[in-house]
Amino acid sequence: MMDELETTPVPDDEATAESPETTAAAARPSRQATTRYYPRKKVCAFCMDGIKKIDYKDFGRLRRYLSPQAKIEPRRSTGTCAKHQRQLARAIKRARHLALLPFVPER
Repeated sequence: MMDELETTPVPDDEATAESPETTAAAARPSRQATTRYYPRKKVCAFCMDGIKKIDYKDFGRLRRYLSPQAKIEPRRSTGTCAKHQRQLARAIKRARHLALLPFVPER
């Protein structure tokens, strides 16, 4: 039965032709050649200014930590330390309750 199967010879030019995937991969630079971007570590602005307690009446400073949708920005985007992030959230909530800061985005 094996003798009955015919094998077709492959021409040399088809055997060595590269597939489109391998040519695209060869065109890209190697991973080691590209320089990596490391963002600078964010530092807590309250620690740098020496602020011990965050005041809810300082709504000008608190407004910087609100997104355009009036949400409190997370630590990873603002760079505040955990202690000051807790104080910041509490101060923003107090300022909202006293109508110094908006609950909803301004139009």
